[in-house]
Amino acid sequence: MANDYFFCGIGGSGMLPLAMIVQAQGHRIEGSDRSRDQGRTPEKFAWLEAHGVTLHPQDGSGVTRADQTVVATGAIEDTVPDVGAARRVGAPIVTRPQLLSQLFNAAPTSIGVAGTSGKSTITGMIAWILHRAGRGPTVMNGAVMKNFADADHPFASALIGGPDLFVSEVDESDGSIARYDPTVAVVSNISLDHKSMEELRELFGGFTGRAATAVLNLDNLETQALAQTLPPEKVVTFALGEESATLNAHDLEPQPTGMRFTLTERDGPKHAVTLNVPGAHNVANALAALGAVRAIGVPLAEAVAALESFSGIRRRMEVVGTANGVTVIDDFAHNPDKIAATLKTLHAFDGRLLILFQPHGFGPLKLMKNEFIEGFTGLMRADDLLLMPEPVYYGGTTDRSVGSEDIASGVRAAGRQAEALPTRDACGDRLVELARPGDRIIIMGARDDTLSVFAADLLKRLA
Repeated sequence: MANDYFFCGIGGSGMLPLAMIVQAQGHRIEGSDRSRDQGRTPEKFAWLEAHGVTLHPQDGSGVTRADQTVVATGAIEDTVPDVGAARRVGAPIVTRPQLLSQLFNAAPTSIGVAGTSGKSTITGMIAWILHRAGRGPTVMNGAVMKNFADADHPFASALIGGPDLFVSEVDESDGSIARYDPTVAVVSNISLDHKSMEELRELFGGFTGRAATAVLNLDNLETQALAQTLPPEKVVTFALGEESATLNAHDLEPQPTGMRFTLTERDGPKHAVTLNVPGAHNVANALAALGAVRAIGVPLAEAVAALESFSGIRRRMEVVGTANGVTVIDDFAHNPDKIAATLKTLHAFDGRLLILFQPHGFGPLKLMKNEFIEGFTGLMRADDLLLMPEPVYYGGTTDRSVGSEDIASGVRAAGRQAEALPTRDACGDRLVELARPGDRIIIMGARDDTLSVFAADLLKRLA
């Protein structure tokens, strides 16, 4: 039976793909978005309208009937006009995690991908392997999968497949991981990001406990400990060079655009693997994906062959281009672990790094001030430079006691070069002024679609 859904914030990276999956199941979709009202990313909203989505201003005028289900982001706030309108007309309200987990749990076979970092890449790798294997998965990712993006599908963060196999990135930061009952639970790693360690252990423990198979990383102490709490027949482990793991990677050879390594299956044959995404962290991501598809019957040799043509995730160390000998790279790194993975990968090759890191709020800077400082100072070389604009402040009662200058001065105190500037544009001017042939400029930050536009503009200015 077709239902009517109204997505509040339909242009968001988590909302748009979910709306497309719901529409593909035969339901009618409407929505609103503050960005559309402000005239931002018009091409995205034009694409949605061309694909049969009715759009309204975000003023409550689109929610008029009790038979519309209003989908809101994690926090249902009555101050949002669409939510207020839903309350007035008696329309049901569900959160994005509630709706996504309902679809996920309804599938006979499901793969949930969780962990502090690597989720989007692992989900994209699983999607590509299953697609190539003819399994027709429906996939919900939090980022655009480059293998599935084309002129007709520029926002390919979802893959529309059949109802029998559902793959999704699962988020622990809002606690919604507790709603998912996966056939296969993947946990890439666990480290401090949004919640305390105790809360994280409980959330990830419940998630893996409910699964038929848990795919866990032996190179991370927390996921290693989690593996020991589960019955051995339920666990598939992976690691870089740890003999006891089910799947093991050896002889890692960095390539300019990727990685080569030898995959050993415990009590099984060896496979030579080529990845076209760089970095040791992507080898770990590949092992997680291979463990997940193996658990639902895809032969390892077939999965390895598919991985070779996996082309990555947008904004995950994505090379925007090179102009006058300077390469611009766009990256989603926003917490100390992700930043470390990116810097390690880039330092496998020569050249100075000019790093622009845009924090996505004052909260993370306060929570992880020391980790940010240690992360940058431990991995920057003497000639690298870190530039940070102040976090974007949208008003409200946010504690602004720790800002970008606190991080920059900590990095300078440890003998590395760092500057905090008031705005991103000022950082852009400084990058253009400093860049010289052989440099790599890396634009880092999350939750801001305009970072990619900024990176592309920077490339034009360098040319």
